[in-house]
Amino acid sequence: MDTTMEKESRPSWDNPMQFVLACVSYAVGLGNVWRFPYLCQMHGGGGFMIPYLIMLFVEGIPLFYMELAIGQKMRLGSIGAWSAISPYLGGLGIASVVTSLYLCLYYNVINAWSFWYLFHSFQAVLPWSDCPVNSNRTAYLEECEVATPTQYFFFRETLNISSSIDENGGVHMGLALCLLLAWLIVYLFIVKGVKSTGKVVYFTATFPYVVLIIYLIRGVTLHGALNGVKYMFTPKMEQLANPQTWINAATQIFFSLGLGFGSLIAFASYNHHNNNFENQAITVSLINSGTSIFASIVTFSIYGFKATFNYESCLERMRLLLMNTFELAEDTVHIDNISFWITDLNRTQPEQIAAIASRIETCSLEAELDTAVEGTGLAFIVYSEAIKNMPAAQLWSVLYFFMLLLLGMGSMLGNVTAIITPLRDFKVLAHSLSNETLNGLVCLFCLLLGFGFTTRSGNYWFTMFNEYGATFSLLFIVLLEIVTVSYIYGLKRFEKDIEDMLGRRPNWYWKIMWVAVSPLLLISLFVFYILNYIQGGAPTYQAWDKDVVREELTQIRLGLRSDSEISCVNLLLLSAVKLLSVIPVLILIVF
Repeated sequence: MDTTMEKESRPSWDNPMQFVLACVSYAVGLGNVWRFPYLCQMHGGGGFMIPYLIMLFVEGIPLFYMELAIGQKMRLGSIGAWSAISPYLGGLGIASVVTSLYLCLYYNVINAWSFWYLFHSFQAVLPWSDCPVNSNRTAYLEECEVATPTQYFFFRETLNISSSIDENGGVHMGLALCLLLAWLIVYLFIVKGVKSTGKVVYFTATFPYVVLIIYLIRGVTLHGALNGVKYMFTPKMEQLANPQTWINAATQIFFSLGLGFGSLIAFASYNHHNNNFENQAITVSLINSGTSIFASIVTFSIYGFKATFNYESCLERMRLLLMNTFELAEDTVHIDNISFWITDLNRTQPEQIAAIASRIETCSLEAELDTAVEGTGLAFIVYSEAIKNMPAAQLWSVLYFFMLLLLGMGSMLGNVTAIITPLRDFKVLAHSLSNETLNGLVCLFCLLLGFGFTTRSGNYWFTMFNEYGATFSLLFIVLLEIVTVSYIYGLKRFEKDIEDMLGRRPNWYWKIMWVAVSPLLLISLFVFYILNYIQGGAPTYQAWDKDVVREELTQIRLGLRSDSEISCVNLLLLSAVKLLSVIPVLILIVF
């Protein structure tokens, strides 16, 4: 591959370990903690590991290897690397940068939420443990009682969320300051480019594992934890016949490794020419998937504790209800014989049972474990609810949200590097702006636009960006990458480039994956996504509704609002957000 842009005096990682840790810090992120456990729960527990590991070896590792090889050979960011391969492929690099920019605009908001929770963890009583009292100080707030304290704290205290995307409201100043702090830290991490990033990743890549190990030790000792772990590893093999299981396994591998954003190409561009990126690609990919499985064990141990706590609390409420209604002796009714007593009393005293029928709950541990939650619901609500019931809850809260913060910050390093590195490769910017100034301008630009996500309706826009901002374009970008390398640039030339760096050519496994298996898999995912995109219709969003009655809240606790209830202006904005993922594809066509 011949390049046309300057590469002399390019900074490099101090050692290969820095590069590996940077890739681990970037790839291992929030999705490992809140997305993978959800998919395990939805698709057969341990049975989901089968398609997941298959997709890792036929899709994840080969594509990861390819991007590292391109970056290391070219020693340029995504725009320069693809332009050097072919002058007609500059748009591919620009599309990657635009997609990374989309992600940077909203991803750091999650870190702002983590800061908010972290700061609120340093209190004698965690603020999401109990509902706040009303203005008369005579009872708890009804809105909080109808939901739960953890939900109220997230939606009302943290987000101060409106009931509709039309109600924009003002900026949440506390959250805005947390976002400012998050971007300030990101800037300090990248201020000197790879030299400062290389030092930071020693901490951001390793400390989350320390916290996960601590949580694992604590988690498996919690009452009911084994119920959750057993639930996770009990395979439901019938799920293997469900095509959605395989599709979700493939997309999880794809997004977890961070393919298509240009971050891996940017990181690899700072490697020395003869660095052994093949072993590093395999190592980082296995670490990433291993972390997902490890984090799932931790998550399901906590989830088992929460489910068991809720199940036993339900039984205790039923025990007290029966004792108070029928004046039963305390030692005769236990949580183990609640079902017996309800059946017996329904036979002997049906009228009294009918009078309290509306207060009788169906207590089921299996139902508690079957309740699937992902994303912010798992990270900030389910975990918070479990933490508040632990001894020394403040300590576990600080550790957990600090871990979330480091995972998010590690991913942000890769996202911002994917933008800055291609910009630095342009001579005009390199000579007119210092590293500190350029990096600062990028962070400032993202910060100013990111303030929109701290308004009362900001979470709705966050959801829209997260759903529609990158998926379509990333699939198209990576598909074009592998087709370009295998069929346009040529596999023989690519093999020769690898031989030039490693001293050996890639074996048959890599070549079969690049030429046939991975492209076909990506085409299948792309077609599936387009079909879903077309059939999806107008975008919808989940809105917090404090007036929803208790019965409707017990299952979802969030009401769905469709576009028909949205103003014309916001409808246009929502449609524009949904089209965001198409913009990088248009860039590819134009450039």
